Amino acid sequence: MSFDESRWLPATVVSAAVLIASLTMAAQSSTGEQASTEPATGTVTVIPTPPPSPEGLGDALMAHRRYQAAIEAYKRERAKSAAIWNKMGIAYQMLLNLPDAKRCYEESLKLDSKNANVLNNLGTVYDSMKNYKSAVKMYHKALKLDPKSSLVLKNLGTDLLAQRQYKKGWEVYKEALAVDPQIFDRSTGPRVENPASPQERGAMNYYMAKSCVRAGYNERAVEYLRMAIDEGFTSVKKVAADQEFAGLRGVPAFEQLISEQKAQ
Repeated sequence: MSFDESRWLPATVVSAAVLIASLTMAAQSSTGEQASTEPATGTVTVIPTPPPSPEGLGDALMAHRRYQAAIEAYKRERAKSAAIWNKMGIAYQMLLNLPDAKRCYEESLKLDSKNANVLNNLGTVYDSMKNYKSAVKMYHKALKLDPKSSLVLKNLGTDLLAQRQYKKGWEVYKEALAVDPQIFDRSTGPRVENPASPQERGAMNYYMAKSCVRAGYNERAVEYLRMAIDEGFTSVKKVAADQEFAGLRGVPAFEQLISEQKAQ
């Protein structure tokens, strides 16, 4: 499984406002001073402006997707916090440098072993390395600290589906959807890439369709079913016989899907 850029964690990259502020500070003159006009006297006063910290500059570069430059900025911090090690790990992961990403996440956990976000990130690295046992261990540790993390639940569910543990994966997907019905549409942090083989993707889409039906997202369920059929995981006959999809009968998109498949 490869790393998916859309899976960044919340709060690891600065907001647009902070980015603008950081870039503005970096663009000021080498004297580190800024001119302003006193409203009462009309005189010009020079106000010293401190340069951005290495971490602040790194955050701005991350937001600009300049990952290698961000890493170099973070390295200049003399006392690296757990947060900085985590940010460096994300930057390395974005560059597909999994060994260094793993090393940085582990350094972060040495300083803060109770950070569910970093445990999740390390889990995604293990998944990318196909070390599923270690990945699952990290996800379970993260869930002990944050049981309602829809992102960690989704990552765990995708991991299980990749191992063809379809029933377990589906149950975890349902938990993720119960916490956040939009989790599969969000771009919020490092997460496991979707399964690579057609069979695995078909299974994921099939069980996603079931989860969407239960959550009341019928149109989305039909989309997932279409992909599951196209990938050869299931058939119209099996779908029609599965009572989980009984609620889709009469839904125009579902009836159209059935008609198209029967016509082939």
